[in-house]
Formats: sequence, structure tokens, C-alpha cells
Amino acid sequence: MTGIALYYTVAVPFSAQHSKDTETLSASSSETLEVKGQVLSVDNSDVISGNLSHIGHQSMTVKVTSGAYKDQVFDANNTLLGQVDMDILYRQGDQCLLAIQRQEGKVVSVKPLELNREFWLLMMIAFFVAVLLIYSGWMGVRAILSFILSVWILWEVFIKGLLKGLSPMPLTALTVALLSAVIIFLVAGLTRKALAAFLSTLAGLLITLLLTLFFGHKLELYGLTQAYVQTLVISGYFNLNIQEIFFAAVVLGASGAAMDIAMDICASMGELKDKKPDIETATLIASGINVGKHVIGTMSTTLLLAYSGSFLTLLMLFQVKNTSLTRMINLKMVMAEVMRTLIGSTGLVLVAPLTALIGGLILNAGNHKLTQSNHQKDH
Repeated sequence: MTGIALYYTVAVPFSAQHSKDTETLSASSSETLEVKGQVLSVDNSDVISGNLSHIGHQSMTVKVTSGAYKDQVFDANNTLLGQVDMDILYRQGDQCLLAIQRQEGKVVSVKPLELNREFWLLMMIAFFVAVLLIYSGWMGVRAILSFILSVWILWEVFIKGLLKGLSPMPLTALTVALLSAVIIFLVAGLTRKALAAFLSTLAGLLITLLLTLFFGHKLELYGLTQAYVQTLVISGYFNLNIQEIFFAAVVLGASGAAMDIAMDICASMGELKDKKPDIETATLIASGINVGKHVIGTMSTTLLLAYSGSFLTLLMLFQVKNTSLTRMINLKMVMAEVMRTLIGSTGLVLVAPLTALIGGLILNAGNHKLTQSNHQKDH
């Protein structure tokens, strides 16, 4: 029931994207248009409600606010399946997205898809950008550009590549390397510090990939606990390697944390090098290792909190049901998140000293020449 409901509430509405604003199609064809609208009135007489769950059919009158049918009013029907995570009980005045199905050039049905949250999303983005620019200035502009490019790479290269059936692990390695180059060199520039952080991130990528493949197979995790994986499969993508896609998600998340710690350590070492240009390589490496120890102490806990937050209600359910620790940790869903956390944390622990070593060698390359030059100036 859940898989079928997800298909009709997620997969089917998504198909409207393929024919969005296609008014030029032949009048004899069947098509679905996705438009914006507003709820004018609702009739909940056929809806049975209990706490947050609703079952039945909600009759609605909606006004289209975009597209070829702008300002026209239609009757719509909202089917409620009792699924709190998917159902929406609309209210008068709500802004929403509508699917208009046409056949032979005539509207045959109108269905609400989702609340239109664009306005507050834009407000949230604007607030984020403003705070970032106020604090970081020109660096913030480069950070925003790297963010936009990263989203494009993930969508156009990574996601589309996975859907085309490309091997997930090599594609993930390529994507992470490309993302690392874009983010690090845009933010830090073409500098030794950036080069050190980039090479350290690649080292972290290799470590994370090997750990994920080894422990993922040993734990017999096949990726079927991922959100919407059933909907994706029954939408026609039967040949996808779901297990390796799960591994790819683990590597992608862990590599982001590795990139973060690599940049933190290299930035600190770079500041130290600027303040003391004649610092010895061994001393610079030791300083990088000390910085890494402090960063790791909080970063590992950050990963734990991030993943725990995603499953907060599940953890609460375990508490309510007095589930045994053995039962909890052996559940596929829990073990998958435990693996994400531990692989990411292990990668950080191993990447930190590698970053200090790589950073020390690159930042201090040619330092003996600098020392000799300073010595000659003193005489």
C-alpha cells in the first residue's frame, strides 16, 4: 500500500514536469500541465480526521494563477490516504501547485499536488545570502558561486549519471573530485593552501570509498532503506544498482566532512605560515596535527547529531517500545545510519594527519631558499 501510495503522490505528479507549459502540443494529445493556483474553498464533509491523519476525499474549488488557464476556476479533488508524511489537508486561501490533465484539448481533471512554498523558501535563501555576505564579503560571493555550481554538478552530472545506469562508485569519485576542485579553488583561490586541501580531500575520498565498500558488504546493507527507493524502482528504473547507490550516498556525505576538515587544517597552517614564514616543516606539520585533533573532537559529534536528527522520531519510538539495544543496532535502517556516522568519523580521523603532512610539505616547499635569503639579508 505504501509503495503504491508513494507512486501516485510522488512519481505521478513528477511526470507533470515533462509536459509543463506545453500548450503547443496537438489538441488531440493527452497531457498534464503543472501550474500554480490558490484554494478558494474546501469541502471536508467526506473526510475522516483523527489527530494528524486524514482519510477520504476533499472537494475543492481552485483558481489557477499561472499558465494558459490563468484566472480560471476549477473544481478539484484531493484524495487523502491517512499518510501523515504525504497527505495535505488544504485550507481556504492556501497557495498550491496544481496538475491539470487535458485530453482532446479539454480539461478532464484538476488535482492539487503540493503547497506552494516558494515565497518562504526565497525568503530563507535571501536571509542566508545576506548573512553570508555581511560576514564574509567577497569570500561570501565566491562561496555562493561554489554553492550554485555544486548544485548544478550534483543535478546534471551525478543524479542524471546514476539514472542513466553509470557505475555509481566511479561516478561518485569523479563527482566528489570535481566538487572539491570547484569549492576549494573558488573559495581559497589558486594557492598552495587550496592545493593542499584539494589533495587531502582526494586522499580522504579514497579512504572513505574503501571503507564503505568493505564494511557495506560485510554488514550486508543493500540500500533498500533509503527514502523513496521503492518509488524510484517502480517508476521504471528496475536495473539500478541500489546497493552501490547507497554506498555512493555514504561516500558523498563523508567526503563533504573530509573536505571541511582538510580546508580547516590547511587554512590554519596557512595562517601560521604567513605569520612565521621561516617555520620549519616539521613544526608546521605538528601544528597541523594539533589543529586536526581539536577539529576532529567536535566534527565527529557533529556527524552523529546530524544523522540522529534525521531519525529523531524513530529513536523516540524505540524509547517508547523499550526496544533492546541488540534489536535496535541490527535493524537495517539503524545500521545504515550507524555506518554513515562511523565511516564519516573514521575518514575524518585518518584524513586529519594526512592533511597536516600534505599541507606541511606543500606550504613549506622551498622554505630552505627563504631561510637562506633571509640569512643573506642579515649579512
